[in-house]
Amino acid sequence: QSQLVESGGGLVQPGGSLRLSCAASGFRFNYYAIGWFRQAPGKEREGVSCISSSGVSTTYTESVKGRFTVSRDNAKEMVYLEMNNLQAEDTAAYYCAARRYRNDYECRLSSDEYDHWGQGTQVTVSS
Repeated sequence: QSQLVESGGGLVQPGGSLRLSCAASGFRFNYYAIGWFRQAPGKEREGVSCISSSGVSTTYTESVKGRFTVSRDNAKEMVYLEMNNLQAEDTAAYYCAARRYRNDYECRLSSDEYDHWGQGTQVTVSS
């Protein structure tokens, strides 16, 4: 049974940092691109970042470029989202999701394309 488990969320002051982790199990992790999505109350789910199955390609939504960094460790079946200079608008529930592409260099921030989802971890940025 495929499973994704996020961790690392919490309360942080503006300008602070958090590192989210996504632990995968139950599927061939190294064949799957991983995406990070977030959803704030009353807002639609938003694609934040993704990383291809090989890790060679990454994508970021404009609002997090230069502040967030996605990485993966296929040996440990883990994906990380390093978030720096967090702002109030980053407050949301963050989810990781997996999708298998036909190649190892592709990923997109289209949530409808992703097959497996975690339960989410809350990130709150507030003073």
